[in-house]
Amino acid sequence: MDSLLTYPIPADERQRLRDLERYGLIGSGSDEHFERIVELAGLLFATPIALISLVERDRQWFLCHRGLEASETPREQAFCAHAITADQVMVVPDARDDGRFRANPLVTGDPFIRFYAGAPLRSRDGHNLGTLCVIDREPRQPSGVQLRALTLLAELVMREIELRHQARLCPVTAVPTLRTFLEIGALELERARHEQLPLALLCLDIDNLRMVNGRWGHATGDQLLRDLVALLSSHRREQDYLARLGDGEFALLLVGLAADQTLVLAEQLREAVARLPGVYNQAGHQLHISGGLTCLAESDRSIEDLLCRADQALALAKSNGRNQIASLFEGL
Repeated sequence: MDSLLTYPIPADERQRLRDLERYGLIGSGSDEHFERIVELAGLLFATPIALISLVERDRQWFLCHRGLEASETPREQAFCAHAITADQVMVVPDARDDGRFRANPLVTGDPFIRFYAGAPLRSRDGHNLGTLCVIDREPRQPSGVQLRALTLLAELVMREIELRHQARLCPVTAVPTLRTFLEIGALELERARHEQLPLALLCLDIDNLRMVNGRWGHATGDQLLRDLVALLSSHRREQDYLARLGDGEFALLLVGLAADQTLVLAEQLREAVARLPGVYNQAGHQLHISGGLTCLAESDRSIEDLLCRADQALALAKSNGRNQIASLFEGL
């Protein structure tokens, strides 16, 4: 007797979903590059259906699809929900002979799936966002060459996804900008509320960046920005989120970190910046930053509330002489 329709949960599910959100793909349109790859996958396997599927919390959503009218299906019906738990192509030669799928509505009804092959779309951080898959209404057994080709095409899909993602980043520092930070910050705030996790925001600003640009040139200033991003990234955990808000100001969203731990981290970053090498050191200039730190409070209704309070704390640090971290915690 078949069990109820279920799907496995990947071990990295929480961060996988977060990674998917941060690519900004859900709800976006397809383009000619995705269309071309999907068409090529269908031709390679001679299947009537080929898809780029992204597996969300409760559904799979099709970034690109050929031969299928639907733009999404529930996750419990998604073959791809099973495929993302492995790092190689998942093959189902005949869904009617597979206990996981024989009672699936997509097998017993339209589109009457029999054959399925799906190659995971693996992000650069190692999380499977979804699959490039091919589907037929007849059973079949693909060749090793076909499966290898599907894997390579899935890598091309991820390359296009990465290129699209890079277009959303600051061209100097390769980190997200304010607009994207507000989008992701809103999602993290909602998740923190739902999961009852702490959430902190640290805003950092390079003191006297204009002087560095004026004295040593904008190329030096740009390199300083990149060096700072590298430093912040080395202290950032995978779930944290770093963005450039403008000029020399950056925001570091700290997920699941208690208030006392955020204070320690902020001071570590401030001290580490003072040790950053650069041409300005040869002239005796001491590089330093100011920071404003806050945590999610009961009264906060949006990520903008945290950002406003962190900016107030940053202004306080600057007015008190710079090269320090000021904090504003509500309800703690």
